[in-house]
Amino acid sequence: MTARKTPTLVPSLLAGDLARLGDQLDALKAAGCSWVSVDAMDGHFVPNLSFGPDFVKLAKSRGFFVDAHLMVTNPLEAASWFAGAGADIVTLHVEAIAGTDSREALDRVRKLGVRAGLAIKPKTPVEDLIAALDGASLALVMTVEPGFGGQKFMADMMPKVSALRAAIDARGLDCWVQVDGGVGDATISQAAAAGADSLVAGSAVFGAKDCAAAFRELEAKARAAFGSKQQ
Repeated sequence: MTARKTPTLVPSLLAGDLARLGDQLDALKAAGCSWVSVDAMDGHFVPNLSFGPDFVKLAKSRGFFVDAHLMVTNPLEAASWFAGAGADIVTLHVEAIAGTDSREALDRVRKLGVRAGLAIKPKTPVEDLIAALDGASLALVMTVEPGFGGQKFMADMMPKVSALRAAIDARGLDCWVQVDGGVGDATISQAAAAGADSLVAGSAVFGAKDCAAAFRELEAKARAAFGSKQQ
């Protein structure tokens, strides 16, 4: 069996202050943060536009582990751009690769020299994700409808998180269970208790007066609550 991973808080650059993002990243690094998420949105797959590969390069220049969450209509094409920029994990959406076998899509990402992740929107059955777990290093359950930061956490996604946790543990897989959307002080313990060990937080970190202190407090909460519903 693969040992469970230590729960990790993953700040999302989507909520960062672009005028001082470098300083914010340095502060987070000093606070012990090691992993950040770069959200790529194309205005088609989701109703918003956001970051390109240069933001991966910025985070890598600060020494972070970086996942690139591709919310785009052409993820298998875009994956090479973000892999080339240095992303450690490139995450595709099940809904964006319709017509392509998920395992095949993940294999194509891994052949770029990076780890592969797979994500689902709230309305997508978790079974679509569980079926492809053998090829994934990260399984992401969106806890908001993707597109914009600051949305309300969807607690009814927690059974999906628990189902993923159980499947990964039962099969001894080396795969993170990630949640993204509405994660903050009032919700992070719930997500971690359900089995999420990678918890993306945007506004709760970058919207705080002291982003480093917010990071430390949220990660401590996640680690205290992790997996309590599975015990």
